[in-house]
Amino acid sequence: MTRDQVQSVHDDIAYMKALAQEGRQTPLLGGRILISAGLIFGLASVVAYGIDSGILAVPPVAYAVLWGGALLAFFAILIWQIRQTDRKPGAQSVANRAAGVGWMGVGLAIFVMSLAMSVVSWKMQSDVAFMLFPSLIFALYGSGWAVSATMSDQKWQWRLAIACWIAAPLIALLTGSPLMWLGYAAGLFLFALVPGVLLVRQEPSEVI
Repeated sequence: MTRDQVQSVHDDIAYMKALAQEGRQTPLLGGRILISAGLIFGLASVVAYGIDSGILAVPPVAYAVLWGGALLAFFAILIWQIRQTDRKPGAQSVANRAAGVGWMGVGLAIFVMSLAMSVVSWKMQSDVAFMLFPSLIFALYGSGWAVSATMSDQKWQWRLAIACWIAAPLIALLTGSPLMWLGYAAGLFLFALVPGVLLVRQEPSEVI
């Protein structure tokens, strides 16, 4: 190899090391989005428990209003928070871009699967398909935390990923019981709201 080729290889290695180091040093953004998701859908789940258990006497259409309203509220907040996050220092770092894409994939998967479940429910004239929704959410959240943990090298996020995957089949055991909604709310608080608060507290005024 020529001297220029050797130097080029060294430069490439140095660049890759810099990217890896950047991923470990840059605090992850997006904690506020997780807080919003955990809070909005967690509270909606508590209300769903009230409806399902008979504590709240409302017509069946209340479910559609509840979840439709929660979804619209979250989307409105999400658009605003994404714009705010993109303006922060470090938003374009490798770690934040990769984690952002990972969580975007999680969100899109949830949305697409909800549409698929709606089609199945319409075709079968049954809401059984939606009983899998909490398990699906926790399974996908586990994937999101796995990507985030890999890019940030923060071990506690791996624990979250594993906990989400364990919770996915466990929440299925509550299918058919109003307690499923309380379990779902607890999972959203533990796997989205609380870690979102931790991520926000890690954000310095100058990220990088």
